[in-house]
Amino acid sequence: MHARQGATARVNAVAVIFTLVCSMGSASRAAAQAQPVPVTSAKPGWQWSFDSAQTVVNTVRAGRDLSPAKWPGGAKAAVLLSFDVDNETVALRYGEPTVGSLSEAQYGARVGLQRIVSLLDRYQLPATFFVPSVSLRLTPTMADVIKKSGRHEFAVHGWIHELNTTLPDSVERRLLTQAIAELTQLTGTKPVGYRAPSWNFSPNTLSIVRDLGFRYESSLMSDDRPYELLQRGAPSGMVEIPVQWILDDAPLFDPRGQRYASPREIAQVWIDEFDKALEEHSMVVLTLHPHISGHRSRIVALELFLAHIRKLPKGTVWFGTHAQAADYVRAEAKLGEPVARR
Repeated sequence: MHARQGATARVNAVAVIFTLVCSMGSASRAAAQAQPVPVTSAKPGWQWSFDSAQTVVNTVRAGRDLSPAKWPGGAKAAVLLSFDVDNETVALRYGEPTVGSLSEAQYGARVGLQRIVSLLDRYQLPATFFVPSVSLRLTPTMADVIKKSGRHEFAVHGWIHELNTTLPDSVERRLLTQAIAELTQLTGTKPVGYRAPSWNFSPNTLSIVRDLGFRYESSLMSDDRPYELLQRGAPSGMVEIPVQWILDDAPLFDPRGQRYASPREIAQVWIDEFDKALEEHSMVVLTLHPHISGHRSRIVALELFLAHIRKLPKGTVWFGTHAQAADYVRAEAKLGEPVARR
């Protein structure tokens, strides 16, 4: 009896709400459906001239598609595995770390990295490790863990995982110069690739990256395929290895977030992305983190992804580092060397 009364009450409530909505004028309904407007001092785009919009859009833009006709060894698709070894730098960069947040981040260096490297060793796969140099200075032993197989690449991921858009050109340039020097000293190899921390690309970043001699960049999202970066409409000779939040573990593996998804569900997304890339003879770039995907239940997603690919005939898929892929597409497209800034 009570259950039926409760159900009837719910139905009546829905009917009342529906009647109220239908009785609203079109202006009222539009207001109810409107998205919240960010509070900002910035001049809104509808007040810009077209020339202003075009100038901003053309600061950094996708240019020539660098997709090869085939991947090394005649492979139909490429898979590039990358790991952002952030660890404590995510907690440190804002200047207010807690003991708890630092301990959670230390898991990446203490446990997660070795678990990931062991999985890569099992399959004998190469990967690129993008490292904030402060992260490696805090735990220098990570260099030997990554270097042991001789298959992996070190690349730059900022100094302390700084947010580039909050920095003046001079500070962004100084921190990146410092990061290159420290990574070179700690690993014995000068890095040739760059990924902006949090993919946070400032209007100055490309100029700095070009000036400091990088050969490829991996922070932007204009394509699924490798492409050349344009700067203010001019070719830069810089290879972009694009990324995507769809293929990143950070947004969806946080159990405290509203967007959380289980690793097995995410593995299926990655598999679907790969299957489409195989159809298109293209590539997939995964961006993972030792302090996130290095956990036991989360590394299952990477295991499922790799097991799916391993079912294919040998030679169907090429695995490479970002540097290897960038050099390969550069040569196949006859791109030449990166162009010095004028």
